[in-house]
Amino acid sequence: MRVLLIGANGYLGRFVADRLLADPAVQLTALGRGDDADVRFDLASGSPGALTRFLDAVHPGVVVNCAGATRGGARELTRHNTVAVATVCEALRRSGCGARLVQIGCGAEYGPSQPGSSTAEDAVPRPGGPYGVSKLAATELVLGSGLDAVVLRVFSPAGPGTPAGSPLGRLAEAMRRAMQSGDGELKLGGLGAQRDFVDVRDVARAVHAASLSAAQGVINIGSGRAVRLRDAAAVLARVAGYGGALHELDGAPGQLRASIGHPRTDSDHAAPVAYPYPDGCGNWQQADVRTARDRLGWRPRINLEESLADIWMEAACRL
Repeated sequence: MRVLLIGANGYLGRFVADRLLADPAVQLTALGRGDDADVRFDLASGSPGALTRFLDAVHPGVVVNCAGATRGGARELTRHNTVAVATVCEALRRSGCGARLVQIGCGAEYGPSQPGSSTAEDAVPRPGGPYGVSKLAATELVLGSGLDAVVLRVFSPAGPGTPAGSPLGRLAEAMRRAMQSGDGELKLGGLGAQRDFVDVRDVARAVHAASLSAAQGVINIGSGRAVRLRDAAAVLARVAGYGGALHELDGAPGQLRASIGHPRTDSDHAAPVAYPYPDGCGNWQQADVRTARDRLGWRPRINLEESLADIWMEAACRL
């Protein structure tokens, strides 16, 4: 099976590439903006016609799209998350390859949900920010394309390679600095949010399974369990061997005077800093993952403690 992987050098794409390369039946071609891609192509600015010609030449059986942007203004997010997917869909429609499309979506497409609830695929999406809106628009383009396609809505990925700017990445960096300087206490803010963390290697397994399946539509990929960020911080302290005290700084999301890893100072009272979860999903997110189990035969295997241990191993290398 020939697979075209778009975004192989991204956080998720690297692990998807590893998983696909481990399958001897897969012949992988990577397309992206970097110099180390097999083929250089910018989905946000390239034409569907140019991509169609490449598809007809390579003739993949599956196209996996892991490319996208998580930060930036509305214009940039729209270019990289929506316009780019429109290019992929149009190129696949024009091409004679008949490839199946596996699109990586995200839990932010759903927006806020009721505490204690599990969000299933039939929930009405109400994204609370430009990132979620741009990803939801991409999902709607895929679903309305008429292609053989599936969208995997990945909730909060964690594990090795976690970006330093993510909430868990900032937690690890704050703990690293505290241990390096010998601080006996660590002041953290914004730990009340609860998210459904899923290991990035389990996400890669889900992509592999979706590539081989006939499932279509939207499928949630998560652990099925919401975890409070303050509990994740306690687990991280344990795996890191940090013996100091964790002090949580109070404050509502819009009023926080300190974020993860930044002590409160007098200047902090002038203007609140960004909430650790600016994803528009409020304080609670938990996936209903029964569809992934039933249609892909997929279940998460790696628990959050192992994911956090791997995040810490990378942070500790900077000690």
